[in-house]
Amino acid sequence: MAYQGEPIREVRIGDRLVGDGHPCYVIAEIGINHNGDIDLARRLISVAVAAGCDAVKFQKRTVDVVYTADELSRPRESPFGSTNGDLKRGLEFGSDEYQLVARYCREVKMPWFASCWDEDSVNFMEKFNPPCYKIASASLTDDNLLRHTRATGKPVILSTGMSTVEEIDHAVDVLGRDDLILLHACSAYPAYYPELNLRTIATLRERYAVPIGYSGHETGLPSTIAAVALGACCVERHVTLDRAMWGSDHAASLEPNGITRIVSYIRLVEQSLGDGVKRVYEREQPVIQKLRRVGAKR
Repeated sequence: MAYQGEPIREVRIGDRLVGDGHPCYVIAEIGINHNGDIDLARRLISVAVAAGCDAVKFQKRTVDVVYTADELSRPRESPFGSTNGDLKRGLEFGSDEYQLVARYCREVKMPWFASCWDEDSVNFMEKFNPPCYKIASASLTDDNLLRHTRATGKPVILSTGMSTVEEIDHAVDVLGRDDLILLHACSAYPAYYPELNLRTIATLRERYAVPIGYSGHETGLPSTIAAVALGACCVERHVTLDRAMWGSDHAASLEPNGITRIVSYIRLVEQSLGDGVKRVYEREQPVIQKLRRVGAKR
């Protein structure tokens, strides 16, 4: 790519700058973990607020556009009915629910946005004036959706799970690099540690010269903290009240204690990284006086 060696760009999301030299932007992915229940959605937003997250994210689909009729008619037992269509429609928030989400997020001062899986969903979300849009890994090869999302003029966060370098190259060409953040990801739910390949963060950073983040679907914490140490400027993790809850994404999510620890550890890592200039700190001086031999020659 022609971008190698260029300075890393930065992206403004609302009142926050994302990129080198700025605090990591932490997104609590609620997704469909609300299980179609607005009260559960509010509780998950409250978890993100208490943890110190920077934003919460939902998912929005036009069910009859994203899924085929055969897929929707497939038998699948759920609290909503006996078909996959019953499940997908039961999990989908509409205008009334998102009005309540928007109102609650205003009350608790929590920015929110969504991954839109089709063009009509982007149009739907535009009514709420989100600070940015997320494009899921599954949609990375959907050029029409990429162009439609970019046409909103909002920053775009693009996940790169289950995608080849060539596919990412093409998506970046379609979107352009202005106001673009790429997230390294493995799209297995949950992802195993040997599949995370965190060194790809540096590879993407060098190749595209845009801010690179990390979308984690593993069950633990250490790899997400390592991602920040390796240069991830944006982190996304799914959140739940209980990983044993019914639903497809809960097992790969963090419970309240987990997301709180993630944010706390990320802030500690940021303090610890420093500026790379070797120096002797004032608090080391008494140790020098105490432990170094007087008159020792170099």
